[in-house]
Formats: sequence, structure tokens, C-alpha cells
Amino acid sequence: MTYPKIKSVKAIDDHTLIVEFNNNHKRKYDITPLLAKEMFSPLKNQALFKAVQVEQGGYAVAWNNSIDISEYELWSHGQEIS
Repeated sequence: MTYPKIKSVKAIDDHTLIVEFNNNHKRKYDITPLLAKEMFSPLKNQALFKAVQVEQGGYAVAWNNSIDISEYELWSHGQEIS
């Protein structure tokens, strides 16, 4: 199965991302459960969290070279927004 690519991402308060995919669907993804993992703990810093970007090609969102979340994870576990 292929997953839609990420078109845009916006960080909103309380560690939630709004992700728009290239099929025009939007999903809300709460990263709070990930913050317990060492790799994601720097995202407790709101300034860093809000600096999220779409990686080239739309395969992930990323904050730096070591913190990213794939389009598969965001699509599969995000909550659909109508």
C-alpha cells in the first residue's frame, strides 16, 4: 500500500500537528505519547516543536537531522479532520 505524501504541516499548541496530505485530507496528530522517548524529548521545548517542516518529497515531517515522523505514522495514526 502506498500512503499519501505530506503537503503541509502546522504545529498548534499542546504538541499537536495538523498535517495536510497531497490527497487533500487533513489529520491531527498528537505527539504527547512520543515525548517519553529520548529521541523526541527535545520537542517538549515549544519553540523547537513549532519549527516543524515537511521533508523534501513529503515522506516525513522533521525538526532537525535526528527527529522526524514518517508519512506512514502520521497517516495511519492521525485523527481525520473533516
